[in-house]
Amino acid sequence: MRNKLFFAVIFACITFLSPVAVLAQNKGKGKKDIAIQLYSVRERIKSDANEPGKSNSGYIAVLKLLGATGYTAVEAAGYNNGMFYNRTPEEFKKDVESAGMKVLSSHCTKGLSAEELASGDFTESLKWWDTAIKAHKAAGMKYIVTPWLEIPKTVKDLKTYCDYYNQVGKMCKEYGLQYGYHNHAHEYEKVEDQVKMLDYMIENTNPEYVFIEMDVYWTVIGKSSPVDYFKKYPGRFKMLHIKDHREIGQSGMVGFDAIFKNADTAGVKDIVVEFEGYTTSIEDCLKISNDYLQQAPFVKTSYAK
Repeated sequence: MRNKLFFAVIFACITFLSPVAVLAQNKGKGKKDIAIQLYSVRERIKSDANEPGKSNSGYIAVLKLLGATGYTAVEAAGYNNGMFYNRTPEEFKKDVESAGMKVLSSHCTKGLSAEELASGDFTESLKWWDTAIKAHKAAGMKYIVTPWLEIPKTVKDLKTYCDYYNQVGKMCKEYGLQYGYHNHAHEYEKVEDQVKMLDYMIENTNPEYVFIEMDVYWTVIGKSSPVDYFKKYPGRFKMLHIKDHREIGQSGMVGFDAIFKNADTAGVKDIVVEFEGYTTSIEDCLKISNDYLQQAPFVKTSYAK
């Protein structure tokens, strides 16, 4: 009787503890590849990360928070003169990887001077890009993305920028990186009342050198349909900015199910969460948004394959 009782207790303990053991063994398995744009946590980072001599404790703490919350990669928004958040490319890469994530991409750009825009000679700006691309390569980046271009005054100026982006994209490819452009809402407006800015950019850049990182929230704000653009320009959208009016999936204004169901048509390889605003603490916002995407049946584990 005692032996039976002993084995019953042991069995009960194993039964009770086994889920914990399984969770420990499976920690990280099946987690979806979801990157986070560091602009989303800029207030936490800027407290000390950009000041020489500071400990960078806030910056390191933010990276650890992002990794612990379940994000798998970062998109930087802090490149400056060969450095990322006042860290060398190698240090930045190590910091991100120490937090359990990888370096995916970076938002940075250099606008053309009035002289370059008029002449179409980008020599000086391309020198800047040579340094920037080498730094991004050293940081382990896969992509470099230009995050902004105001509406050009003329279609001619827009064409000049398309030629410029083609040159930058060609340079990136030579270093094994990919180059893209990130939209806001104004790219869905017309230039000189003739051409829609984003359409013209897509049609006048070489897909071998330039892709579009579609910000699905700003596309909706621009009164356009992400899915319509996927179908109009299949394969041009290697990256998506997954964004909402508040925490991801909480406003009901962005049709994420249709967007993700058409991701293969779009050519999506990576998705990046970014926040325009949130209604709770940054910790809760990060978790709510990540949980929504992790649990959504229409979001793949990875788009990289």
